[in-house]
Amino acid sequence: MVNRKIRVLVAKPGLDGHDRGAKIIAYALRDAGMEVIYTGLRQTPEQIVEAAIQEDVDVLGLSILSGAHDYLFPRIHELLKAKEVNDILIIAGGIFPEEDIPKMKAIGISEIFRPGTPTDEIVNYIKSNKPVKS
Repeated sequence: MVNRKIRVLVAKPGLDGHDRGAKIIAYALRDAGMEVIYTGLRQTPEQIVEAAIQEDVDVLGLSILSGAHDYLFPRIHELLKAKEVNDILIIAGGIFPEEDIPKMKAIGISEIFRPGTPTDEIVNYIKSNKPVKS
């Protein structure tokens, strides 16, 4: 079997209009040898899930600063579950109140990376935790 690059979809759900951090992460993942697809700003959960399926990604990286993670992330997880997609590692970055992190992990977000997290920490997390596609 050919060893393919890790495919990552970096997505900006909701109305959040700031994507500098998402772009920095996308560049870091690309520089680490991953194939990165960036959805751009203001994506709906439906658009994100459809892109993740179409692109056959290994990892879905959600970036949010707006505080709407408590609605958007469960919706994305529900849509993936409804489409029987369970082999994508879901990670998130952005602004999260400490008390929300356990809730996000309980709905299927594998890890939360807050501002200031070194990019190599995110790269290593992905490499160590990505699911094996069958």
